[in-house]
Amino acid sequence: MTIPPPPDDFRPTASWANLRLRAELLGRVREFFREHRFLEVETPILSAETVIDRHLEPFCVSVGGDGTPPKPTVRLWLQTSPELGMKRLLAAGATAIYQITRAFRQGEEGPLHNPEFTMVEWYRVGDAMAEGMQLLGELCNVLLGRGLPEVLSYRDAFERYVGVDPHGAEPQALAAAARDLGVAVPGSLSTQDRDGWLDLLMVEAVEPNLGRQRPAILYDYPAGQAALARVRAGDPPVAERFELYVSGVELANGYHELVDPAVLRQRSAENNRLRQADGKSPLPEPARLLAAMEAGLPPATGVAMGFDRVAMLAAGASELSEVIAFPFDRA
Repeated sequence: MTIPPPPDDFRPTASWANLRLRAELLGRVREFFREHRFLEVETPILSAETVIDRHLEPFCVSVGGDGTPPKPTVRLWLQTSPELGMKRLLAAGATAIYQITRAFRQGEEGPLHNPEFTMVEWYRVGDAMAEGMQLLGELCNVLLGRGLPEVLSYRDAFERYVGVDPHGAEPQALAAAARDLGVAVPGSLSTQDRDGWLDLLMVEAVEPNLGRQRPAILYDYPAGQAALARVRAGDPPVAERFELYVSGVELANGYHELVDPAVLRQRSAENNRLRQADGKSPLPEPARLLAAMEAGLPPATGVAMGFDRVAMLAAGASELSEVIAFPFDRA
């Protein structure tokens, strides 16, 4: 027996005031990028390729042939980010582009997550990490009016809030720090999973403190958390990655972009290995992105911003459902 929805289930969860604010913020985003001479672009939401990430789970769509002539069923992916398509545009000659789009991630539902969400993503050729952080800070101030961000390294943040050097501490020292701080440790976390301990401490001990007085940008992440960012040689080597936090909430993730296809192949293979170890299916190698990189992906910095979270903070709300017309349970 099918249980009918409540009689008011058709209504939006966001107020009209918040929906108007959301529309105003979208206008500010477009005006900001017009002033900075960025071109607005669109790339496919449904694609044969997707970002290979250990933790991000894309939605898969099976598409069959029309029968004239018969075609095999193929798997396509709802994009977790427009990154792959936008980088193909960079390799084809784009210099400064942005996109406002829908993105999709399975299993991400809660006060700060919705499986379908709005992302603002942008790239500018020639920018190094410093220029990327500056542009992000300026946009954050335009949208939230809380001043330009404090900029501090990943190491500085860990030493301030955890009391350890994240680049030098062994897993045992990170585990001891978690115990000292009273952090609940999931049973699935291996005693030797260094990046896992760093992620746990970041979420539980560092993030809640970030951006409380004014926005904060963290930069120079551990090399093992590079994702699609370059790794800068040094002692220790660090990923040229940066993230924006406001009121303890992560709003944006940026990279000085990886341009070496051989390194991307290595990272993709390693992420698929880790996915399989976690009991997940491997994802297809991004052949078109690799072809774009081999043709010549220019040096650039890119940033992805979770727009719904920005709208939530601007509205003084505590959950995304307050600024989304129809969240996942009412879609």
